[in-house]
Amino acid sequence: MHRWLTYALATLGVAACGNSFKPEQYATPQSLLQAALVEYESGNCGGAERGFRRVALELPPRDSGVAVARFFLGECLLRRGDYLEASREFQRVANDHPRHERAPYALLRAGDALARLWKRPELDPTYGQNAMSTYSELLGRYPQSEAADTARERVTVLGDKFALKGLKNGEFYERLHAYDSAIIYYRNVVADYANSTHAPTALMRLVAVYRRIGYEEDARETCAHLRRFHPDADGLDRVCPATTDS
Repeated sequence: MHRWLTYALATLGVAACGNSFKPEQYATPQSLLQAALVEYESGNCGGAERGFRRVALELPPRDSGVAVARFFLGECLLRRGDYLEASREFQRVANDHPRHERAPYALLRAGDALARLWKRPELDPTYGQNAMSTYSELLGRYPQSEAADTARERVTVLGDKFALKGLKNGEFYERLHAYDSAIIYYRNVVADYANSTHAPTALMRLVAVYRRIGYEEDARETCAHLRRFHPDADGLDRVCPATTDS
């Protein structure tokens, strides 16, 4: 549990929780923040959100309490599926309070919110690209943080999704017999996402296309690459028999 929540729970107790929560009853932004944190912890994000918004408006912009309020406001927005607005609140925490202990986690959660907006690989990847940029920002600004360790895992997962998109694009053009375009997409998957789970498939599709258009030398070189870097790839022996690339 976050230390703010621990303090709030110890100070106010769970009696503050429930649908009867009224932000206007609290005399100061500080007491309202504590109460809103209790509401959040109890699962009542509706009441907590109203409290966090008031705190963010009533405290001075650079007050550390604003960073806490905006961070948990972002979490409430994330819970109800308002991912774009959540990402903006998280980004504001990192931009306005870069030295706050929540700043690295705010960037992580901003990236998470944007990543959720890219629902399927075949759709417009703009949100996915924005998520990747946000994770990269976190890695650049707070490389030693725990949040950065998690971001590296998120980058791997997101990269796999980009690789799948590239693979699907290549297969689309291959079906149209637009082999030059297919080759470009497959090569990009291998070059940009070499460690993704889809890289071996992209390489095997390259082999198939090369053979179809008579590029036997390229096919042999790609098979050699496959056997060196992906020796356990499913279907490798079928696509690249041992006699082909020896």
